[in-house]
Amino acid sequence: MGDVPITIIGAVLLLVSGAAVAFGVMPAADVLAIGDRVWPILLFVLAITVVAELAALAGVFDLASAFLARLARGRVWLLWLLVVALAVVATAFLSLDTTAVLLTPVVIAVARAHRLDPLPFAFTTVWLANTASLALPVSNLTNLLAVESFGGDARSFVALLGASALIAIGVTVALLWIVFRRRLRGRFSPAPGPVIGDRVLTWCAGGVVVLLLPLLVSGIPPWMPALAAAVVLGVLYAWRFPRALRFSLLPWQLIVFASGLFLAVGVLESLGAQTVLQALSGSGDDPVELWRLSGVGMLGANAVNNLPAYLALEGVADSPARLASLLIGVNAGPLITPWASLATLLWHERLRAVGVTVSWGRFALLGLVAAPLTVALSVLPLAWR
Repeated sequence: MGDVPITIIGAVLLLVSGAAVAFGVMPAADVLAIGDRVWPILLFVLAITVVAELAALAGVFDLASAFLARLARGRVWLLWLLVVALAVVATAFLSLDTTAVLLTPVVIAVARAHRLDPLPFAFTTVWLANTASLALPVSNLTNLLAVESFGGDARSFVALLGASALIAIGVTVALLWIVFRRRLRGRFSPAPGPVIGDRVLTWCAGGVVVLLLPLLVSGIPPWMPALAAAVVLGVLYAWRFPRALRFSLLPWQLIVFASGLFLAVGVLESLGAQTVLQALSGSGDDPVELWRLSGVGMLGANAVNNLPAYLALEGVADSPARLASLLIGVNAGPLITPWASLATLLWHERLRAVGVTVSWGRFALLGLVAAPLTVALSVLPLAWR
């Protein structure tokens, strides 16, 4: 999957799904039902991606990272902890893909500017992009699919998964410190701050992002404030920097890929895949069964991808605790294989673009420890409810 463009995968899945509808394998009514469910989610993904891209282009993330470097006052460990906090906030409110794609090159640049090893910062962004995506409904596409079952709002979601999200983040940070502690000691000399070409654009874009964050958890459907923010930033750029408004800002490849996955999983359900998955993932809300379901979700995510793993198993997660366990498996578990989450693939592409090398072998070995431990411990609050 890492060598095949996701657009091609999505297009093939759409064609296969279309053929399944044409030959009567999946009723057309099911396609309409899928479309009715996912259009707000895809619209949110499109809008929040535009917001994040335009904010990054305006230098908002560069300015935030430079501010963190000043706060650290030359202490490497403190700079790393501040990057951890920034990665958690970015993932929670702007989604895991934002952290993987836009924050990664920024923190790598900050590390290099202060003559620090970029590897701890690189692993921090990708691990937290996945594990911190349990924090809020808008943090991950899987959460947006599940939130209706939790009452349809951020408060209900956090009430059930908040403790698990904190554990997932805490375990991730602890493991990162154990692995990279020697590289995070010592001090660094201050580096010049980033050059901001248009301060009006930067501060206005930053203001839009700050105003957007609470609106995403206010109870309003997330696509509404995200779309409004994208429109405001579009108007702002049309005024200050119109050349930046280009078609490539739209994540159309991701939309095609996600649409293909939604329909393909619908076809598999029509073929009776649910019976097999029910046998694999068990039933009930006792701790062993919750661990079993989260483990199947983790294995499915690393074998195929976290989004189809969630979609395929959603039908057997027939209680709030089981659905939360599934989310833990597919959100915090994709730390082993490159294709387990799209964010990981995008992260690796950005690292390669800035000349940082991370071998997939090392990534997988560390993930074989981190993923099962993080998932298992994060399920504990659900088992104690």
